[in-house]
Parts: sequence; C-alpha cells; structure tokens
Amino acid sequence: MSAYPPLSALRSFEAVARLGSVTLAAAELHVTHSAVSQQVRQLEELLGVTLLQREGRGLRLSEEGRLYALQVRRALRDIAEATRLARARPGESELVIAVLPSFGQQWLLPRLPDFRQRYPQYRLRLLASLEVIDLRQGLADVAIRIGQGHWEGLAQQRLFDDQLVAVCAPQFSGGDLPRSAEAILRCPLIHGFESWLPWCQAAGVPLPAGEAAFTVNDSNLAIEALRLGQGVAVERLSLVAGALARGELVQLGDIRAAYAHPYWLVWPQRESTQAKVAAFAEWLEEQVADYLAGMAD
Repeated sequence: MSAYPPLSALRSFEAVARLGSVTLAAAELHVTHSAVSQQVRQLEELLGVTLLQREGRGLRLSEEGRLYALQVRRALRDIAEATRLARARPGESELVIAVLPSFGQQWLLPRLPDFRQRYPQYRLRLLASLEVIDLRQGLADVAIRIGQGHWEGLAQQRLFDDQLVAVCAPQFSGGDLPRSAEAILRCPLIHGFESWLPWCQAAGVPLPAGEAAFTVNDSNLAIEALRLGQGVAVERLSLVAGALARGELVQLGDIRAAYAHPYWLVWPQRESTQAKVAAFAEWLEEQVADYLAGMAD
C-alpha cells in the first residue's frame, strides 16, 4: 500500500470529522453524500482502522479517528499554506516590491509609471505592509525598508536620509497659520507614526504637555487628516513633499529635523532575479537623486 492515501479521501474524512456529518461534509466539498461515504470507507480499508463509528443514524469518531483527524487537519493546513506561498512567489516577468504603505502611496507610487514605461517587460506587484516581510521566503523580489541596515543575508543599498517637518493644510485655522514653534505647539496636534521630539529639539522648545487632538498609527491617515484641516503634525518630508508641491499642505516654519532611520533597498541574492532587481535598483537610484536635488532647490 502506498504511504500516501488519496488526498480526496483525506479531505472527505477531515470534513466529516470536523463537521460531524457526511451531509455537511458533502455540501462543503461540493460532492455527493455517497461520494464522501465511499471515500471514508476506502480510507478505513487502506488504513485497516475504524475511523468512524455508526451509532443509529449518526456518526462518532473512534479514538483512532480522533487522533488521525487532528494529524490530517494539520497536514492539510500545511499543504494549503505551501500552495499559497508557491502561488505568491513572483515569476520571472513579475517584480514584487515590499514597501511600507505610507512610503508606497506617497513617494513610490507616483514615480512607478516611469519604471513601467522604461521596463514594460516586468509586471509590478506591490506588497504594502507595516510588518517586515521575510525576503528569504521568496514572496518579494525587493523591499524598501527604514532602519539602520545590517539585515542578515540580504544585499542592501542605502537610498536617502529623511527629515521631519511640521505641516498643515493651507486652510487650517481659517488660513491664519502659526509661524513660531511655540504657536505651532499650541495648535491641535495630530500624533501619527512620528514623534514630535526630534522637531521640538531642533526648534529648541519642550515637548507639549497636553494631549494630542487625536492619534493615528498610520502616516497615510495622518496626512489625510492634515489635508482635511484637522490639525498640525510632524511628518517625514518624503511623505509630504508631493502634497507640499501641489499646495495641499504647507510647511510651518523652516525647521527640518533629522530623521533617525534611513531608507534602504534590500533584496536576497538569487541568481534568477538579478536582472529585474538590478533594473529596479538602478531606476530607484535615479529617482532618489532627482528627489534629493529637488529638495535642495
């Protein structure tokens, strides 16, 4: 006998064991009642073990069936996860970029049409997440991260150092905008992903003691609240540069505080992805150079 029973029989048995009914299992698997019953009987014959005990018109798992069902359920879960990962891994003509949602939306996304025009042979897929994706699993070709570098097993390319600025909408407070650091801190403050501490230190003023107008854990939400005129916030310049250029936001004062964590492009060193990763790394380096030149003007 093969060491591997038919997958269809295992799925039928697991469904019956979990649902306690052949009828419900058949409905879930979109097969007939008799097909499920036959699969379970075949499995019992292959194993030489009684898995289900018939009690009147009902079914009850034997002790052997209960233990086997737990192991089969775990194995089917592993197969499903392995299948998901295999499907999620990028193909040769697909470039998958893992990126923070805020940086992806505010900085990278507006620039991607240029990459697509220059490299039409690659289909782009963005994986936006606040969690660090393990590139060694092969779910993404490259990632743009914030940190101090030194990620084990990854090639790394430093992109740029960011700055923190105080910003608000031009219509905030009826257009009567604060100018001094002290006046800025008396406004309704939006506490987002970034701390006010570096900006306050650069301005030479203490942190405000009062509570924030409100707090959000995502820079995209903070920026949208700013656009709606709901307060003042400190944000990374890279995330608000576009909104500043379009006049949707304005910088309050001229204080720019250094942001502690640089941006990096990182990728696993796999021969099969070298061409597309090299193309993206070169293109991104050009985009960063243009961005930094614009910020220096």
